[in-house]
Amino acid sequence: MYHAGACLNACVSDGRLPARRRWIRWVIGAVVTLLIFAIGWVFVRGAGAVSELGNVDRSASQLQASIAKGDVNRVQKIAPRIPRHAASAHALTSDPIWRAFEVVPWLGSDFTAMREVAEIADSVSEDTVAAVLDIADEIDLAHLGLNGSKLDLLPLPAVQDTLAAADETLSAAEAKAQQITTDTALSPLADAVQSMRDSISEYATIIGSLHGASVLLPSMLGADEARDYVVVVQNNADLRSHGGSADTFTLIRAENGAISIERQASAQDLPALEEPLAMNDSTTALFDDRPGRHVRDITSIPEFSEAAAAIAVRWEQKFGGTVDGVIAIDTAVAPHLVKATGPVTFGAHTVDHESVLPMLSSTLYADAPDAAQQHALLAQAFKALFEAALTSGDPQQIIGALADAAAEGRIRIWSAHPDEQQTLAATNLGGALPKDDERGSYVGVLFNDSTGGKMNFYTDAAISTAVGSCEGEPTTQVRVTWANNAPVDPEEPLPESVTGAANEQLHPGDVRTLIAVYGPEGAAVNAQRSDPADGSQSTTLGTRSVVQHEVTVAPGESATITVSFVGTGAGERLTRVQHTPAIDTIETTRVPLVCD
Repeated sequence: MYHAGACLNACVSDGRLPARRRWIRWVIGAVVTLLIFAIGWVFVRGAGAVSELGNVDRSASQLQASIAKGDVNRVQKIAPRIPRHAASAHALTSDPIWRAFEVVPWLGSDFTAMREVAEIADSVSEDTVAAVLDIADEIDLAHLGLNGSKLDLLPLPAVQDTLAAADETLSAAEAKAQQITTDTALSPLADAVQSMRDSISEYATIIGSLHGASVLLPSMLGADEARDYVVVVQNNADLRSHGGSADTFTLIRAENGAISIERQASAQDLPALEEPLAMNDSTTALFDDRPGRHVRDITSIPEFSEAAAAIAVRWEQKFGGTVDGVIAIDTAVAPHLVKATGPVTFGAHTVDHESVLPMLSSTLYADAPDAAQQHALLAQAFKALFEAALTSGDPQQIIGALADAAAEGRIRIWSAHPDEQQTLAATNLGGALPKDDERGSYVGVLFNDSTGGKMNFYTDAAISTAVGSCEGEPTTQVRVTWANNAPVDPEEPLPESVTGAANEQLHPGDVRTLIAVYGPEGAAVNAQRSDPADGSQSTTLGTRSVVQHEVTVAPGESATITVSFVGTGAGERLTRVQHTPAIDTIETTRVPLVCD
């Protein structure tokens, strides 16, 4: 009789596995093979998508450079590449295998982020490129409408509708892109996502600015009637909320696109008022009545529209006439302009793009300790700069220089005409306190010097944010480190015209600074500290809580202020930082949250 046991012994003895075990091994082998295939598949496609997004970024940069050079042929050659590369990146990250990897723990968010950013790039690139090509057809890119000190206003209305559509598309894309997490595990994908997200934001800003310019420039540059504007130069070596103390003032007239310099004045020509201008409660809480009394302190006012309106009042009180708007620029704009114009001469000085900022921020004050001499030299310097910019033979570079400066937050514009001001207020040129929205919340830091000199040429700042939860409360923490890098040389000390007057609390070379930190809209201050310890004051800026410390830092030393905000608006991952523009770029970083 044939027994099952005999079969089992025979089967085992001749080296064959039971059918069930062979089936399990086959399934395992097939799964492993498929998994290896799938990993290889997404690896190859991921590398390709990273490459294609890099091509989008590079092509967009080349397109921008070609527009700046007025090279229409190159614009038309480069433009079609952008949607082609974006479509390829989207296709590479949209197949079922890629989507399956999006549910893998730990790694899935990397694949989702990559797909989403490629999808956004694909959805907006074609419309954006079409807008650029339409603009190239309407406007002579070789001159960008500028002829010496006159801007050709006729082509601008023709591109308004095109720019409006592209602006709306890119604004929506930027909002979606900001929601994509970059806290990913695979650095090549994370870098590609971050780079593309930054590019989308950059081009949303560019198109938005161009749209705003097409709407505003005809009327603001006197297409209907002559306009008078006060241009205020803010000295970043003496920091105020929007950049620096208001040291020099130039009245310019715009008529049918032609720009001319009408008058110059300095802060000395606008002496302190016996009866200060009325300020809002927040400004008074932070700065007493100084902005309403002293013109040099007006740009301490956190809302630029309020500061600019006060400057217009001061000018009209002193010189009469009607001010149609105020334009504030930092001294740190000067290197951008001089790089475009070439060396500029004023008085006995000739400066290039490397020497102009040290001259205007420090050397001038050391060489001319008399205040009247300083203001006279500053007036000469900026008159020479403005004239060089208005008569430059390379207007594309001037416009590019101003665009770079505006992107750094170094140009502010206010219009006395409500319809124009409404448009300006919605842009970064308006200098308004930021609004929290679906793209995330804002925190901010305002620096205001109270040393009485020009010591901020030697200061440096670093700002870090941390978000999360402490004791169950959503928390946003802001840390500011403020350093004094002034030279210490007993044989060649800095002159008093740079250091400011010494007193019992302030030694030569010390820097005294008001540092105000504000939190997300609706959040409350939970904790604050300063190292070294100092006094502080609290108030609100609209719906934002703000804490201000006055710190004094000796040469070679630093101070650190930490403020934690809790509750509504706090703890958001997409928290952005807005701050006073200093001479050097202020480093902002994200760090892990450490609860006290």
